[in-house]
Order: sequence, then C-alpha cells, then structure tokens
Amino acid sequence: MTVVVTGATGNLGRLVVAGLREVLPGGDIVAAARNPEKARGLGVEVREADYDKPDTLEAAFAGASKVLLISGDAVGRRVPQHQAVVDAAKKAGVAHLVYTSAPHADDTSLVLAPEHKATEEIIRASGVPFTILRNNWYTENYVRSAQQAIAAGVLIGSAGAGRVASATRADFAAAAVAVLAGEGHEGKVYELAGDVAWTFDELAAEISKIAGKEIPYRNLTADEHRAALIEAGVPADTAGFVVALDQNIADGTLADASGDLTALIGRPTTPLGDGLAAALKEA
Repeated sequence: MTVVVTGATGNLGRLVVAGLREVLPGGDIVAAARNPEKARGLGVEVREADYDKPDTLEAAFAGASKVLLISGDAVGRRVPQHQAVVDAAKKAGVAHLVYTSAPHADDTSLVLAPEHKATEEIIRASGVPFTILRNNWYTENYVRSAQQAIAAGVLIGSAGAGRVASATRADFAAAAVAVLAGEGHEGKVYELAGDVAWTFDELAAEISKIAGKEIPYRNLTADEHRAALIEAGVPADTAGFVVALDQNIADGTLADASGDLTALIGRPTTPLGDGLAAALKEA
C-alpha cells in the first residue's frame, strides 16, 4: 500500500505524515508538495505535486493506493485545482481518495463552503472511492485574536452567543491518519469537530487564564467589528471575511459537536484552553 499526502509541508500535512509514520512502514508513505525541498526532512519519499501543474500530480500519484487531498489555500482557485487532483487520482487508478472539506459543506451558509461543496461534487462524479473529512474550525486559528486580545485587554468580535466546536490541527490530523491507515471508510462523510462547542465569552475566559489577567469579550455589530479591524491595520478584504465568519458563527454554522472526531481518533479532542495555550507558545 502506498499513501500519498498532498500539501505535506503545510501545518496539517506535516502532522498527517508524522502520524502515518507511527502506524505504517515509512516506505508506504509519500509526501507530495509544491516545493519538494521543504519536505525533505519528513523522513519519507518526497514527490512534487503542484495543484496548478497537472503533470506533477499524475507523477505524484503513480502507484498510489490512497491519496489525501488537503484543500488548497488559494481561495477562488480551489475548484480547478481540486479538479486537477481528482482527475490525476482517477487516471492513476487510486483506490481511495480522502478530502478535507468544510462543516456541512453541502447544506450551509458558511462563507468558506461553496468551493468545498463543488469539490465534493467533483469527487462524487469521478467514480473514485472516497471519504470526506469535513473539518470544523482549527483552534489555532484564534492565535492572532488571542494575541491581540492580550495586548488590548479585550477580545472583540461580532459572533454574539454563537458557538464554535473547534479542535486542534493535531486532532484533525489524527482523524486523517485513522482513515488513511484503516479500512471500511469508503463512501463515508465525517463531520469532524471538537467535543465542546464554546462561545466567545468562554474563549475570552481561556485567554484570561493564559494571560493571567481578566480579558472580557466585547460583542460588536458587524459594522463596528469591521471598522475596528480596519483601524487595527487588518486589510479590508480580510476584515470582511472575519466579520462574515462571525456572522456565520452567530447563525450556528460551526456549532455542531457531532462526536465523529472522537469516535475516529479514539480519544477526547483537545480542550480549547490546552490547544490555544500550546499554539500561543509556538507562535
């Protein structure tokens, strides 16, 4: 069996490769990356795989039994990129394609979902046996917010009482490893999320514990939030995305603590405070 991990030099990909090395022979694992040089230290075979260069994908998947397609980060270009990956996997005769998608991608207003929904449709239409890993939000995504809150003495947002069932990248990576190294996952869609869906008041409380001082959460209107972010130097497009995401959170799009993640990895997910504290130390 040969397992190919795309995006292997990214934050998630590196963890998946490391996890696979604990349960599979190193010779069964291939790290596929846009820049192979960055993957040389992963301890496995390295192949070039650039989502924008289909010829590299065909070569990267040669002889592969399973491929993990880690979603690209080029918002607006992901659908043609992912199409190229799926086409190459089919041409290579890959027996199992695993994709990291978004929560409830086929039925949600989440700002990030459309490209994931389109990719899932491409995968289903390809005829390649698949597993969809619909990853909820990463706890590490709140490192910058925590840093700003500690500096300013207040956490701002516009998510109201909305909840986020986040988990750490290590938790999500462990789920990918379980599927890639295991059997019987074909045709399944897993809604992966942390065990606890937390509010921003609870996030502020965890930041307060880490900082050793009281840091409250201040809920703003969408317009107030956007203006505050721009005033703090956040680019307008990014500020708009953050505000749109908070509105999604307020509507409950990231609140589903389904239990699928814990079931796959065989342990509880990492608590918010623990995951955030570790990520802040590494930042």
